[in-house]
Amino acid sequence: MRKIDSLLQEYGLSHQNPTNKSIHWLCVPAIYFSLVGLLYSIPPGPLKEMEFMLSHFANWATPALLLVWIYYLALSPPLALGMMLFTALCLAVASVLNLILPFPLWGFCLVLFVLAWIFQFYGHKIEGKKPSFLKDLQFLLIGPAWLMHFIYKRLGLAY
Repeated sequence: MRKIDSLLQEYGLSHQNPTNKSIHWLCVPAIYFSLVGLLYSIPPGPLKEMEFMLSHFANWATPALLLVWIYYLALSPPLALGMMLFTALCLAVASVLNLILPFPLWGFCLVLFVLAWIFQFYGHKIEGKKPSFLKDLQFLLIGPAWLMHFIYKRLGLAY
C-alpha cells in the first residue's frame, strides 16, 4: 500500500460521522486559507528583493507553501498538483482581500482560523474521536489532501 493511501485511510478513521465530514469540508479549506492569509500578511522584509519577480506573491507564504507542496509531491504528484492549484487560489484570494478589506488581512484570517478550529473540534466531539493530528502532526497536512482525494475520485482521476 502506498504511503498516501495508508495516511488517507488512517485519517478517514476519525472522520466517519456525516456531520463531522460536512464540517471538515467547510473548515479544512478555511483553515488552510487562513494560514495562507496569515503567512501572506507577514511583512516581506528580505523577500522584498524578489518582488520584481513575483509581484504580490513575494511574501512569506511563497517559501512556506513551497515546502508544503514538496511534502505533497513526495506523497502523490497528482494530489500535489491539485493542492498547488488550491494554494494558488488561496494566494490570489488573499491578495485581493488584502487590497479590498477595510481592516488588516491578518485579522480576518486570525478570526477565520479560530472559528474554523472551534467547529472542527465540535465535529470531533460529535464523531467521538480525537483529531488525527493529536497522534501525528503530519495529519494537519493530510486533512486538505483527504478532501482533495475525494474530489479526484468524483472526477474519476487517479491520485
